[in-house]
Amino acid sequence: MLRSLDIRNMLIIERLSLDFHPGLNVLTGETGAGKSILLDALGFVLGWRGRAELVRAGAAQGEVTAVFDLPEGHAARAVLAEAGLTPDDELILRRVNAADGRKTAYVNDRRTSGEVLRTLSDTLVELHGQHDDRGLLDPRGHRTLLDAFAGTDALRASVRAAWSGLAAARRRLAEAEAALAAAKGEEDYLRHAVAELDRLDPQPGEEAVLDTRRRAMQGAARIREDVLRALHALGNDGAEGLMRDAARWLDGAAEAAEGRLDAPMAALDRAGIELAEAAQGVEEALDALAFDPAELEAAEERLFAIRALARKHGVLADELGAFAGELRARLEAIDSGEGNLRALAADLAAARAAYDSAAAALTGARREAAARLDRAMAAELAPLRMERAVFRTEVTPGDPGPEGRDAVAFTVATNPGAPPGPLNRIASGGELSRFLLALKVCLAQGAGALTMIFDEIDRGVGGATADAVGRRLARLSEGAQVLVVTHSPQVAAKGARHWRVEKRVTGEVATSSIVALSPADRIDELARMLSGESVTDAAREAARALLAG
Repeated sequence: MLRSLDIRNMLIIERLSLDFHPGLNVLTGETGAGKSILLDALGFVLGWRGRAELVRAGAAQGEVTAVFDLPEGHAARAVLAEAGLTPDDELILRRVNAADGRKTAYVNDRRTSGEVLRTLSDTLVELHGQHDDRGLLDPRGHRTLLDAFAGTDALRASVRAAWSGLAAARRRLAEAEAALAAAKGEEDYLRHAVAELDRLDPQPGEEAVLDTRRRAMQGAARIREDVLRALHALGNDGAEGLMRDAARWLDGAAEAAEGRLDAPMAALDRAGIELAEAAQGVEEALDALAFDPAELEAAEERLFAIRALARKHGVLADELGAFAGELRARLEAIDSGEGNLRALAADLAAARAAYDSAAAALTGARREAAARLDRAMAAELAPLRMERAVFRTEVTPGDPGPEGRDAVAFTVATNPGAPPGPLNRIASGGELSRFLLALKVCLAQGAGALTMIFDEIDRGVGGATADAVGRRLARLSEGAQVLVVTHSPQVAAKGARHWRVEKRVTGEVATSSIVALSPADRIDELARMLSGESVTDAAREAARALLAG
């Protein structure tokens, strides 16, 4: 609810403060007094696009501050949170317009953008007039308005869920088709690569084992010949044979040597034992160095084959087995792809059927609500002296989407037998005002959180019709806040609170002000509106009758 509006140095307003209340708030005044300026100032602080030059002549800047009450759950709280602003029970909007055209906006004293103000304004204020292009005259919003009237929240939630499921099923099928097409393009390569890997069947760690074995066999080949020569040098044809000969010769000479050969012969015996151990060790080493040349060739061939395959596929040798598994999985996807596509196509058909069912239920609810809205409109139009006009809510097939597959448009025919057409093209100014008022009354459920502003919506009507307009505005203000700018005394009399817009000229400077009217002042203002510049006693009596009525 709009609680207060403070305007400084805007157009012909020097300083103006207004406190608003729930219910029907009425603003009246002579033409040119500044009623439209008040709405321009409110539109400015709400971020609406309007006049380019707003700063009062001679002032450095103009400023407008609007204070709103925000109850728990108000839609503006979500807008504030999304903009990084802390919601509170009180919302203060302030916008400054410098004389050079620069504009600065604040929300609760934090600087923000005009776009945030405009987004907030959609949750705070609803403006209706003969040139309304923000709400009821915009066909893009008619479906939303009908849904609010019909109470289709649960049905629309089902449609959105079904649409999400349908979109997901389409995406999965498209991805599977693309993956299968890409896989089929490399099928020959996959089959050849898998066969090649399967033939080789490389094992994790095998490359290191083969490399170690190969190095060992290559090393054995290089030293085995020297070890063999050493074994021959130690054997019967070498040192061992010579030592036996020496021992035999010394043994024959020992008796005549009178003991002088005993020590050398003992040493020779010990050396023979050591020599035998050395020969045995060399022989064992030679056995260990023995290898099959064919084994070396086979090990080298397999090692080189594994490394060549790893280079070919750009992976490590130890990863060849896992890589082969990946290729097999891709082949299996090709082999099972057609069956998978059939399953996904079945899922898509089921998702489409679920969406069609949910959308059909929503369409049925919208058509039923459209008929109820048309009947409600007929009941509202008759007292507004438009009983021959026909209002139709057209629900026609539209493009499927998350909100269903219906297009909704409000159409009217003002003359019997005339074809229906859009509101803003068929109705005249006065008729359009009454159509908008009747439609707003019918669609008013849940509008209590919005401040509704009607700018001379009663233009072109008078008498009983104006009285009917006033009664509907009063009914619309029950549990809500309505601001009406009017020239109609019948409408003004229905207000719970009444302000008069006045313009004064001092020297060559014009200023506009707004005066809250007392009960006696209201009688004089209504009398002025009834009789013109000269207020008569009869006009005052008529004003009292309007207020009493």
